[in-house]
Amino acid sequence: MAVTHRTTLRLIPVVAAVALLAAGCATPAGGVATPDVTETAPTATASPEVSPSATPSPVETRTPTEDIALPASCDDLYPADLRATLDAEIPPLNDPGVTMYSTENAEALGVLESGVQSLRCTWGTPSDRGIATTVSIVSPDQAALIAESLTTAGFGTEEASGGEYFRTSQQMLSMDEQVVELGETHFLRGNAWVATRWINYGPSSYTPGIVGSLWP
Repeated sequence: MAVTHRTTLRLIPVVAAVALLAAGCATPAGGVATPDVTETAPTATASPEVSPSATPSPVETRTPTEDIALPASCDDLYPADLRATLDAEIPPLNDPGVTMYSTENAEALGVLESGVQSLRCTWGTPSDRGIATTVSIVSPDQAALIAESLTTAGFGTEEASGGEYFRTSQQMLSMDEQVVELGETHFLRGNAWVATRWINYGPSSYTPGIVGSLWP
């Protein structure tokens, strides 16, 4: 796997590849219980007529929309506590020299390059340490394609925060025999896809922080 920062990091074949895959959480389909019906003997007492106007109206229920609009800028993407951590540990935000893609999965990358509405944010400098995130507005068909391609590629899946996470991680050895850890985290919910690729810096709070900002 190649590191796609502008500053080239040459890697030799995997020495120790560790896939950190989260266990999927599936909700079992529950059957609908049929209540017992007890028959009663008819009586001579007549039931009073019920006026149609007395019939209660059904209660209207509404489900909040899962769809979002893209933030105006990367400054609006991160909650305050996560932003403070990133500013302290892996500055700067959006260094123009960082050209790493937010995914190396071919099908998912094809969706990113298809012209979907997106917001791209990066952290770090052109080096062997950084983060690239793209938040995109996708169609149901595109979301299904992304989910299928990531699952087929061996990403671990987890249902959480109203959507689905996909994660993978590896360790590789560079030419100067330094261990490099890299991976991807994706999140799909509603009309949005959060895609993140990271190298030597992938805090577990990163994507959940973005998710909490997009769906408060």
